[in-house]
Amino acid sequence: MSIRTLIPVVLTAVLAAACVSSGRGFGETRRGGEHVDFTWTARGDHSGTMTATLASGQTLTGPYFQITQDSRIEELRPLWYGWRSAWRGWPYWGPVPQTAFVTHYTGRVVANLEGMDNLRMRCRFTLEHPASQMAGGGTGKCQLGNGQTIDAQFPST
Repeated sequence: MSIRTLIPVVLTAVLAAACVSSGRGFGETRRGGEHVDFTWTARGDHSGTMTATLASGQTLTGPYFQITQDSRIEELRPLWYGWRSAWRGWPYWGPVPQTAFVTHYTGRVVANLEGMDNLRMRCRFTLEHPASQMAGGGTGKCQLGNGQTIDAQFPST
């Protein structure tokens, strides 16, 4: 392979790697103080995949989305999968998504995670540095399907 052929291949690989970032977070249940570990992997477009590992060893995985001025509700549809009703006290959506634009930048991230045996968790986070996306760190809250809540923190990476 010539150097002329190799340079575009290497440059493409470097640029692709630059669009992917990842990090860790942690949390604790409000009742019982059980520890929860979080990992996230961004895909460069204000979305990615998040995984939560409960103290019991159960793992939940699913999409997360950073709400920005150009977010469309249709793009956020996976956040409703598996949930029959609105989250009590959840100000960001009702029981069914509507077709509309999210009209303001919130610095918020929302996630919908799923594990074995229909175990579900939904989360909302406030970013410390929204322009840096999840890598800028933040805090938030998650709720399991049984109503138990988890306070979560994501340090800056």
